[in-house]
Amino acid sequence: MLNGIVVKTYNSYYYIQSGSKIVTCNLRGRFKKERFSLLVGDEVIYTMTGPNKGVIEKILPRRSMLKRPMVANVDQVVLTFAAVNPDIKPALVDRFLVIAELSELEIIMCINKTDLADAETVTNLAQHYELIGYRVLSIAAKTGMGIDNLRSLLHDKISVFAGPSGTGKSTILNAIQPGLELTTGEVSHKIGRGKHTTRFAELLPLAGGGFVVDTPGFSFTEFTDINEAHLMHCFPEIAKVAPECKFSTCLHYKEPQCAVKQAVAAGRIHAARYQSYLEILAEIRENKKGY
Repeated sequence: MLNGIVVKTYNSYYYIQSGSKIVTCNLRGRFKKERFSLLVGDEVIYTMTGPNKGVIEKILPRRSMLKRPMVANVDQVVLTFAAVNPDIKPALVDRFLVIAELSELEIIMCINKTDLADAETVTNLAQHYELIGYRVLSIAAKTGMGIDNLRSLLHDKISVFAGPSGTGKSTILNAIQPGLELTTGEVSHKIGRGKHTTRFAELLPLAGGGFVVDTPGFSFTEFTDINEAHLMHCFPEIAKVAPECKFSTCLHYKEPQCAVKQAVAAGRIHAARYQSYLEILAEIRENKKGY
């Protein structure tokens, strides 16, 4: 019996890394009957059936799971945005942050292409999210600015890079570890979004220890697995103030004597963040009607 970690799945084959060796494995039939979904990042026990071939005998319990993209045993998520081309949209940033918060992972915000943007605008944006409590890195992958700092935060961890297309995730990973040679794409001038250059999630080993996951970029986020009451916990500044509301069931929408609305009016909670909360809340309610 040997231990390994799933670094890639393709056409019902699972590529298992064990030490410096990659073994191509199949699943035992019982797993297929149970319809168990084996994910990149899953830790498994396998036996060899031939040269560099094996069969997975056991799937070890998961420490965590990121739902979108689907990756197991992730330690942290690096949400990647571009300062320009495509321009950063705070409302979209907030939606990605909610998805990351739902997974209960450590979050690093990474703003790329800062060498092409107005420095004051980038600083103000970073400070906006740092005041909430997020770690924010300003980098420029093509010039190497900030890459060493980001690389140090990835050491001995499994980190998933996620964010809209065109923000430079593959370029960042190539800068972190030259030799990965991930395919990169330019932003479409016609639609204002990046082309999808990553087709499936793959776990990539880092020379200094740890793994990174390059995932297909996506710009559409939906909230079908969250209820109204839990949404406030995905906004740390709202969750902090919520206990002060008169009613414990307060959703901070139309309820009277709402401490969150008072905090927004007083400037303790940023109005744009509260608006993002209201928009996602309305979306959750609308989705609920559809069921």
